[in-house]
Order: sequence, then C-alpha cells, then structure tokens
Amino acid sequence: MPDAKLMQGNEACTLGALTAGLNFFAGYPITPSTEIAELCSEELPKVGGKFIQMEDEIGSIAAIIGASLTGRKAMTATSGPGFSLMQELLGYSSIAEVPIVIINVQRVGPSTGMPTSLAQGDVMQARWGTHGDHPVVVLAPGNVKECFELTVKAFNIAEEYRVPVIVLSDEVIGHMREKVVLPDSKSIKVVNRKTPASPAGYLPYKADQDGGVPLMAPFGKGYRWHVTGLSHDETGFPTNKGDIAGSLIMRLMRKVEKAEPQLRDYATVSTEDCEVLVVAFGSSAMTATSAVIQARAKGIKAGLFRPKTIWPFPEEVLRDLASRAKRIIVPEMNLGQLVLEVERVVAGKAPVERLGKVNCELFRPEEILSAIMGGSK
Repeated sequence: MPDAKLMQGNEACTLGALTAGLNFFAGYPITPSTEIAELCSEELPKVGGKFIQMEDEIGSIAAIIGASLTGRKAMTATSGPGFSLMQELLGYSSIAEVPIVIINVQRVGPSTGMPTSLAQGDVMQARWGTHGDHPVVVLAPGNVKECFELTVKAFNIAEEYRVPVIVLSDEVIGHMREKVVLPDSKSIKVVNRKTPASPAGYLPYKADQDGGVPLMAPFGKGYRWHVTGLSHDETGFPTNKGDIAGSLIMRLMRKVEKAEPQLRDYATVSTEDCEVLVVAFGSSAMTATSAVIQARAKGIKAGLFRPKTIWPFPEEVLRDLASRAKRIIVPEMNLGQLVLEVERVVAGKAPVERLGKVNCELFRPEEILSAIMGGSK
C-alpha cells in the first residue's frame, strides 16, 4: 500500500514536477511560491538535475526556455509581480513552440499588493498577459493532491503540444497541508517530446497546418536550427509574408483548440439535477463545495462545476449544465475574471451572478450559501 503523507501544496507541485521528469529549474524567490524553489534546490541535484537562482523573473523564464531547447524538462515558479515580468517571454515560448511549465501561486495585487495574502486575480493575465494571439494552457488545482496531479499533467501537455503551460495555484492551495496518498510512480503516465530521427532534411517548424505539432530536435545533438520570436516559416527563419505568418498563428491556435477535449479536466458536485449552479476554481471551490452540501441539506438543488482546465475553457460542459440551471453563481477572489468567460459561454441561458471578494480572506461557506439562498426563498 502506498504511504500517506502530510504535505503542502507547493511541495506537491515540486514532487509532481520531479515525477514528470523535471531536470532544470530556474527561478527567483517570491512569496507565496518560495517553497517550490527551495525544494527544487534540494531535490534536483539528487537526480542529476540543475537548479539556478536567477537575478529576476525575466531571467528565470529566459533560462528555462534555453534549457528546454537543449532537451531538458524545465520549470519556474512565481507569483503575481513575477508573473507580470514573464509575459513577453511567454509570448516567445508560444511562437517558438518551446515547452515550459510555470507555477503561479497567486497573491493579492496589483503591484506588490499583499505578498502573503490570498487572491485569484491572474485568470485573465494567464490567458492574455502577453500580446498577440497565442496558444496557452492553464490548469487550476483545487487541493494538495491535484497540485501533484496537475503539475504532472502540465509537463505532459507542454511536451506533447510544445506550448507553455501554467499551473494557476493560489496562496491557500500552495500553503495548506493535507493528507495525500500519491500513486506509484510506475503507474503515472509521463510524456516526452517527439524528436526527429535524423538531422538530414530537418525542418524545425514543419507540421500539418490543421493544428500539427512539429518534431523538436534538441540543441547540442547535431541539429542546427533557427529559433526566433519573429514570425517564421518552416525553416525557423523570419518572414515578412503575411500568408505564411497568418498560417503560423492559425496553426499555433488550432493545435490547442483541436486538443481541447483531451486537455479538458473538471470536477462536479451534485450537478445531475441542480437548479442553482456554482462555478468556482481553486481555493474558492473548496468553500463552494461546503456551501453546496449545506444547500442540499436545506432542500435546495444546488451543484458545483469546478474547472481544472481554465484555458482552454471547458465550454461544452458548462453550456450543457447551464441549459438545465435556473441560476449561476461565480464566487472568485477578484472582482470578476472567470465570470466573464462564464457569461460568454452561458450566453443568456441562465442569469449569472457575480460574487467577488478582494479583502484577502477566503470565502466562508455561509457567504456562498447566502448567495445560493438569495434566489431560493
């Protein structure tokens, strides 16, 4: 029988990364993600990996992009202000199709905000923080075990689709401790990127235009190819031709859009007959679960939809649930970010009620229960 462990969310993220094959970490310490860097500095040397503390978060993401190009599985960890600094190179990773993983343990902002306090204000930045149309995948754990599971999944997605993947944790998820039983490492699926068989005739960005993923040759293994943040053709060299640039962006977007059914991950509570649907993620969903259970005990048909994959958003699932609900409530630790996507997808099928909070305190079950009861009296 596997051993049960008492562990912190940040610790679970680190163990998940190591299980997925992490062998290079570059980062700059920032609350509330610091434990991830600390653990990587201790554990990576034991497995032949490399840890480096950079001068800032810009250097950190640049370093992991470089490491990934040599064939390493690379990750960094940060929080709000550091995540803001990484945005330009997130765009570089997207257009150059360099697989990386970023753990963002959210905290109060804007700017320095309150470094040790809870918030969920990076939802839209995670999707649109860098300029231009670009692919990105964002996963949101809702408990400590999911920090492990979704970090493994983040690496697998990054490697298979050559995209940056963000694990959007938060201060409560990152710092709380739970009893966790981890699966045997032999039972965990680990994906490695596909590489070409020979340097002869290798084109680094040759792929099916309908969302294809090009083979990725590692630097230092006999392959010479050009990497740039400029729009480029199949050779990797820059192009000023609009049709080629447009085809590139469409392919980059399509490879994630086409894979959405495989990427999609979510959890539900009592949604089979729910009339009041609560949509929440991360630590807010923990409280929402309790509120839904209490509402059910009072005879109210409440249910919870918790997306683990925030981007691409699981539209099809929410649309189906919304078609049967009379009301939808979206509690989140910001003034309305995930709710924008919910409103877009629901498209008037049911009224959507915002429940935002920015006072650094986690929702209490009675707050969400009160919102559920509000239209059920």
